[in-house]
Amino acid sequence: MNIFDGGPSFKEDQNDSKKTLHPIPTKWFVRGGALFVSILILIWIVSTSIWIVQEQEQAALLTFGRYTATVDQAGLHLKWPYPIQQVIIVDANRTKRMTVGYREQNGKVVAIPEEALMITGDENIVSADAVVEWRVGDLEKYLFNVSDPEAFLRNAAIASIRSVIGSVKLDYAITEGKTDIQGRVKEKLNELNTLYGTGILVLDLKFQDIEPPEGEVQLAFKAVTNAREEKNTKINNATKYANDVIPKARGDAQAMLEKAEGEKKSRILNAEGDVAKFRAIYAEYAKNPAITKERLILETLEAVLPGAQIFITDTSGDTVKYLPLHELTGAKSSNTTTSTSKGGDSR
Repeated sequence: MNIFDGGPSFKEDQNDSKKTLHPIPTKWFVRGGALFVSILILIWIVSTSIWIVQEQEQAALLTFGRYTATVDQAGLHLKWPYPIQQVIIVDANRTKRMTVGYREQNGKVVAIPEEALMITGDENIVSADAVVEWRVGDLEKYLFNVSDPEAFLRNAAIASIRSVIGSVKLDYAITEGKTDIQGRVKEKLNELNTLYGTGILVLDLKFQDIEPPEGEVQLAFKAVTNAREEKNTKINNATKYANDVIPKARGDAQAMLEKAEGEKKSRILNAEGDVAKFRAIYAEYAKNPAITKERLILETLEAVLPGAQIFITDTSGDTVKYLPLHELTGAKSSNTTTSTSKGGDSR
């Protein structure tokens, strides 16, 4: 039987035939308890001093509850054990998506009318659904300046969309103004996050739908949108046709101009050549008009009667002087005969 009342402890000796009680020193219990506590303290120090940052994460290091630094380098890190230092790890480098005007639940899209319905500048109701892509830009501000950063971002996005939509007309919002409105909403949303120091960086904002509420109005505006798209399609086709035809017409016109310019120069040169020829003939004619006159007559006859046989005779004396030109020139004979008498009649 063992006694634990603070006095000496005993144990049974089973080797002896008689049962004998041996005392166990109290210091053994003290040393074992101290070792156990030391091991627990060591485990606690190690577990609260070593921490890991993943690739997409950032960590805020707090010393006695006050922000000290931001650690954005992935890997194993050390710190003073809790409660001297502690870390808050946030998935800060990953791009997150937030929907405005609808939610995705169990693979289905559920509309949120209180977020989507808005009034345009011309006092019409429009439904606008958007997706906001964002990430943490400043971890300290994200953790300590706003109690619920994501709720703030949603409310700021709704307020920004309402502000911009309320300054434009419905027709512009549901047609060509969508891209412009997206840019203005994103700019305004970043201004709000900067003003309130949320530490949130908006990367992009895209509208899923901007359209009137369901009913006749929506159908009418869809008809208007379709007509405008058809108009733009026809304009694009006409522009494409013009871009194809106009260059060809310009090329043809330029070719005609160049051809006309070439004919003009050719005619000018021919005319100048004729003038030079005429002047040369006139100069010879002035020297001896009779010879030149007869030569011109002969050349004209050759041109008018290219196949005729020409005989030149001189009847001024008793003897007929005959000059067989066709035999001398080797010209072919023909059935037509022409004779010319010098100073007399042709026979």
